[in-house]
Amino acid sequence: QVQLVESGGGLVQTGGSLRLSCAASGRTFYAMGWFRQAPGKERNFVAAISSRGLRTYYTDPVKGRFTISRDNAKNTVYLQMNSLKPEDPAVYFCATNSDDYLATRPYEYSYWGQGTQVTVSS
Repeated sequence: QVQLVESGGGLVQTGGSLRLSCAASGRTFYAMGWFRQAPGKERNFVAAISSRGLRTYYTDPVKGRFTISRDNAKNTVYLQMNSLKPEDPAVYFCATNSDDYLATRPYEYSYWGQGTQVTVSS
């Protein structure tokens, strides 16, 4: 049974930073992705990282501000979010699948966490 548990969300001012964590258990993990979903909107890709962390990919709106990383010894993936903007608030989800492809669409991932809320105040 694969389990993903996100943490680290919260309230931060515009321009501030947060680090999200995704603790994984259940099997050896492959590529991991972060997605976000604002109320009434689709779930959108944010970033992905390969199994050993050698490859990463970001959606354009977060490039230069967000950094995805992983610590395989801890089975944890991180999303460091800097310079947060008013358009960043959402529930952030981590996800994984059974290959090392840096997928960007939700249907390409089989396993999901429950999400963590990120709120940005002006």
